[in-house]
Amino acid sequence: MTLRARLTLGLLTIAVILLVPLLIATRSLDRLHSEAKALRDRDFAASLLLGRLRDALNDLRSSEMAVLFVREEKSRATMLQHVADVERLADSLDTYELGRAERDVRSSMDVVTAGTQAEHQAVAERRDRDAEKISNEQVIPALNRAEVAVATAERTLRERTRERVVQAASAAKNGSRAAIIGLLVALIVAAVIAVRLTRSVTHPIAELEFGMQQVADGDFGAKLDISPSRTDEFGRLAASFHDMTSQLAELDKLKTEFVSVASHELKTPINVILGYTQLLTEELYGPLTDKQQKVAQTLEVQAKTLGRLVKQLLDIGRFEAGGGKLDVRPVELRGFLHNLEEAFQVLADQRGIRFHVVAPDGLPETVHWDADRINEVLGNLLSNAFKFTESGGEVELTVSPVDHSVQMEVRDTGAGIPPEQLPRIFDKFFQADNQGAARASAQSGSGLGLAIAREIVEAHHGTITGESALGVGTTFTIVLPERAAGRRSSLKTHQVLAEVG
Repeated sequence: MTLRARLTLGLLTIAVILLVPLLIATRSLDRLHSEAKALRDRDFAASLLLGRLRDALNDLRSSEMAVLFVREEKSRATMLQHVADVERLADSLDTYELGRAERDVRSSMDVVTAGTQAEHQAVAERRDRDAEKISNEQVIPALNRAEVAVATAERTLRERTRERVVQAASAAKNGSRAAIIGLLVALIVAAVIAVRLTRSVTHPIAELEFGMQQVADGDFGAKLDISPSRTDEFGRLAASFHDMTSQLAELDKLKTEFVSVASHELKTPINVILGYTQLLTEELYGPLTDKQQKVAQTLEVQAKTLGRLVKQLLDIGRFEAGGGKLDVRPVELRGFLHNLEEAFQVLADQRGIRFHVVAPDGLPETVHWDADRINEVLGNLLSNAFKFTESGGEVELTVSPVDHSVQMEVRDTGAGIPPEQLPRIFDKFFQADNQGAARASAQSGSGLGLAIAREIVEAHHGTITGESALGVGTTFTIVLPERAAGRRSSLKTHQVLAEVG
């Protein structure tokens, strides 16, 4: 499955899982809505109907009194109309399922109707005692039974309404609880899926990053914990990575062979030239004229310069090709600085330049560096400082601790470097326009010293920078970790064949 398909499937799964608590909450709301609608359409309407029925019974009771005392046909008609109203309202009670209320009210109204007829006839015949007896024994008890039936229906309605309210509250509570539990479960499952999905992406990325760092550190035999047979993008990346490391390993082997061959092929003829020029100057092949002696001396000087240039060129070539390994060992820092100060103090006295090393308290007693390489870097920087500083000037090496690292500054009061040329001082073969400040032409450099210094410092996982101002001086700052990793330089190796070859 491709990475895009995996991400899409994972996101859709999370979305579906998060929809479950929403569906639970929606179902709970639907049940609550159904209960509320039942309360509105049935129980509330039944309550209104029972209220109207009770009012109708009250009107009926009043009209019965009027029949007893008014003695008019109109009173009897009014009472019969109220009986009809009560019966009509009672017919609707059966719709709301209120038990026997409808039958009890209707049977009571049948008694009331018959009693009303007899009561009205007795009143018309002036039989008041009989009329009163009919009222007390038939009509009023029937009205009482109807009112009891209505009261019973009201009690039944209240109980039913209470039960529905309780059911609605319980449904809401259960729905809320179910939604919360569902949401928690959905969040947990979604989190698990998200973590697994994230890990399925971040782990291969971290593995690729680690592998690329190993390649950058010069380890072309790095292996990834990712199968090239995977069908997703990471499988294709792993296959490409393995192809790349194989090609880089082969290229590294070729470059190592090139450096070895170049070292032998270039140094041998130079040594031969130096040997013969020395024999000429020693006149082993016969006496030389003064002019011939100068030519032989010039050839010897230039051959030595060429030898030194070849050595530097091969040295930086080894670093760029990944062959410049560091011999990292414990170094007693103050002893290292003391030896460096003694070595350059003689040169400072010869040229009339004030030179001193500043090493305050707080420096680590021991550092883990390649002492010969760092001595080469500082020696190159100090040599340049003395070369471009006039007599009476000052050269200073300041060493100080900085956050588990050591900072070294080489400062001089020499000619300085033009600001537009400062960014290029670490480029190979580049020489600033201040070469005229050197005392003799033999002191002019090859333009490789600072490039080699940068390679050595970066191989120690350190940094080197330069600041300068014309007529004021130059300051080079090196920051090295107290413990440097003994690894090979990780610069791009493909430049060596083009620049060294």
